[in-house]
Amino acid sequence: MAFEADRMTGLKLSDEVVLPERDVVLEERRMRTDNDPAARLSEALQATTYVNHPYQHPIIGWEHEIKQLNREDALAFYRRYYAPNNAVLVVAGDVEPDAVKAMAEKTYGAVARADTPPRDRPQEPEPQAHRSVVLTDPRVAQPSVQRSYLVPSYRTGTGREAVALDLAAQILGGGQTGRLYRSLVVDKGLAAGAGAWYQGTSYDATRFGVSAAPRPGVTLDQLEAAMNDVVHDFAAEGPDELELARAKTRLTADAIYARDNQATLARIYGAAWATGMSVDEVNKWPDEVKAVTAEDVKAAVQRYLTLSRAVTGRLSPPAQPEAPAAKAPAKEDRS
Repeated sequence: MAFEADRMTGLKLSDEVVLPERDVVLEERRMRTDNDPAARLSEALQATTYVNHPYQHPIIGWEHEIKQLNREDALAFYRRYYAPNNAVLVVAGDVEPDAVKAMAEKTYGAVARADTPPRDRPQEPEPQAHRSVVLTDPRVAQPSVQRSYLVPSYRTGTGREAVALDLAAQILGGGQTGRLYRSLVVDKGLAAGAGAWYQGTSYDATRFGVSAAPRPGVTLDQLEAAMNDVVHDFAAEGPDELELARAKTRLTADAIYARDNQATLARIYGAAWATGMSVDEVNKWPDEVKAVTAEDVKAAVQRYLTLSRAVTGRLSPPAQPEAPAAKAPAKEDRS
């Protein structure tokens, strides 16, 4: 604990330390994003989904802004945010709560509070129109269709909306038993892979995603139309009893098994506190999952998985130019 408290005071930085590290961050961005067409499309989808919220910015930052960072920027950020009054402490293991609390008060109480400003969190307006992002790159070996919907998170959702969306992601994209995989890969043979996901732990409005990659000879138009059909049918029908029960079992089992690992358990509680949830909500989450009905899932899908709330991205190599038509041989002049 003393080591963590020491991180919060007395940091010394020089250009000899900061500038090479800035170059490391730039190189990391080039490797993970700029040189990966799929990552670039994902970044563009996120930036397009959020028109007003800071979530539109990638965590690592934009290249032109990273290049402008210097020693003074790093120190200003450190002094503003690295302080006990802006931190969450999670201790997992065979410890006594009273002893941990006393140690924390003694250790972190000796560190001065920072003048951390209130967070400026401009919110997203209700989306009104379906938007599209198209990225072509000669390095693309596997084309794909990706879509993200603007949806509520666990903190911003009402009632059982968030947990219903979590279950919807499992039903649509839960491996080979998911509706997208069964329909697009197994039944219709249009896709090489398909899935869905939900980022429920965001503090503000978050994203629900679906994606698919076509098999050779299948166009992105065909694949997107088939993907639309799966989502539309799911919204119209809702889940059946078997797939809802399977999704509930998978989610609750994952939560229970996670408690076997102390580090994972600490991260779960830490992430919950940092995003506005309580210990009680974390502990009751498996029961909340079990209480969700098919109608809850159907209502959440109908309300939020609509094209007016979506950004659809397409990734493909550039179209090949058509070969010039062969010239007809000149007719022989026999006059």
